[in-house]
Amino acid sequence: MRRLIRRRACDGIEALPRSLPPLLRRLYAARGVRAADELALELRRLLPVSSLDGVDAATGLLLDHLARGSRIVVVGDFDADGATSTALVVRQLRRLGFADVGFRVPDRMRHGYGLSPLLVEEIAVDRPALLITVDNGVAAQAGVVAARAHGIDVLVTDHHLPGATLPDCAAMVNPNLVGAGFGSRALAGVGVAFYLMAALTRRLEEQRGSRQSPVAELLDLVAVGTVADLVPLDRNNRILVAEGLRRLRAGRAVAGLLALAEVAGRRPAELGARDLGFALAPRINAAGRIDDMAIGIRCLLTDDVTQARTLAGELDRLNRERRELETRMRAEAQEVVRRVRIEEGRLPAGLTLFDRGWHAGVVGLVATRIKDRVHRPVAAFAPADGDTLRGSVRSVTGVHIRDVLEAVDVHHPGLMDRFGGHAMAAGLSLPQRHLARFEIAFAEEVARWLAPSEMQGVLDSDGPLEVAELSLATADVIEQGGPWGQSFPEPLFDNEFEVVESRTVAGAHLKLWLRAATAAPPVESIAFGHFSEAGALAVTAGDRVRVAYRLGRTDFGGTRRPELRIEYLEPVAR
Repeated sequence: MRRLIRRRACDGIEALPRSLPPLLRRLYAARGVRAADELALELRRLLPVSSLDGVDAATGLLLDHLARGSRIVVVGDFDADGATSTALVVRQLRRLGFADVGFRVPDRMRHGYGLSPLLVEEIAVDRPALLITVDNGVAAQAGVVAARAHGIDVLVTDHHLPGATLPDCAAMVNPNLVGAGFGSRALAGVGVAFYLMAALTRRLEEQRGSRQSPVAELLDLVAVGTVADLVPLDRNNRILVAEGLRRLRAGRAVAGLLALAEVAGRRPAELGARDLGFALAPRINAAGRIDDMAIGIRCLLTDDVTQARTLAGELDRLNRERRELETRMRAEAQEVVRRVRIEEGRLPAGLTLFDRGWHAGVVGLVATRIKDRVHRPVAAFAPADGDTLRGSVRSVTGVHIRDVLEAVDVHHPGLMDRFGGHAMAAGLSLPQRHLARFEIAFAEEVARWLAPSEMQGVLDSDGPLEVAELSLATADVIEQGGPWGQSFPEPLFDNEFEVVESRTVAGAHLKLWLRAATAAPPVESIAFGHFSEAGALAVTAGDRVRVAYRLGRTDFGGTRRPELRIEYLEPVAR
């Protein structure tokens, strides 16, 4: 599908210091940076720990249970944010002297999302006194009621948007509660967990009169969870990610993350935010998608290098299995989209997909892939228990998808069993008999947010690179200028090139050597999955193409050299 390449404006570039590399001045200005101070990412510049709403009550509750010697269970989620949150809290509580700390993660198919009554009943057998939810809990009214019936306190830590009512828990920490005064609503679940553990550590230092194990030693976990959950990288989150990357690059990360980098073929010293999101996090996520996230959490908890490598190897195997599932499901989804276009003449504003043979743990990935292809929100469903379907929704810029689901719920009460999420991603469940009604309601509600003219593929580019900038040195400058991520996007450039050589790799990828100017050396380039799309552009030597790309590095074959990672290409008329 043809896409529009739109170049970002660089307003405000004069306000940035001339000591910065010119390219970084241009990139920062295009991302709204207006002062050098915004680029200072030292840990001391984090928003104050004490300013996060609810941490005082939460730390008081934790100290009370520490004094009582309580059994504590951390209740996580089955994605990378939930896994890193769980590992961080379990590790830090144990380091601070909490004697009996375990964890549980719901089974996606049996329990569904979050702290459900069924999960509480199973946990209650071990008689814990306190449950701590991480990356979930703000919608767990029924689960909290079940816990209270067993005399179990619940401390909710979450970052998801709240519904009309909150669970009646002992304490709650969530920067997205109505009226919250914290300076950033963009914290991931692991960011909220980090702040709580930092506040607890400080309180214990005051009580004990001595330095305690600093939670900053676990910022590698925070970096992975934050990047994986696609929360906006505002300045506060950029600090957390930058500090975590420093630990990873120095080899001072938890054994499991270093082992995951090893199986992914990444050198710790060269890790960037993109590696966290596309190499480490998918392997952690694979456990929760198609097996048991406890495998991922155990990998992040162990300090035994041999065990970490064994668990990382298992996660790598699960990730290969996940890729095979995703490839099949994506092809089936693309066929549905093709049929809808033929039969209806156009796609609805919000697209709903379902197949009885799909896996509930992978529908979120399918929704993401199809959303990127059709440029509108997509809801993808798979069977769960009985008559229930479980769905994942992925959105596009300008459509707050949780608000869309809330509007659907208001206009069609009882249509969905439950839903939750944030601006770009959400989850829900509903009876299969309601799917057709949901499909109509979802499309109608999205149409209120998106005009037809907005349902085209737009790539925001940072403009061209000069021939001399197509280099390893420029790739290094870009990497050092990060971290890049959601709402602070990794640089994307566009140039016209002559195709010097073209090759198909593994039947799906397009390998090109591109020349930017006469007599310039050709630059190695790769378009991953190019031929997995129907109607993919055929490219041959001598063609002239316009390419939108990211500048990276490769050392395949033993030689380190620049590489263009192609996001999109189109023919240029001679």
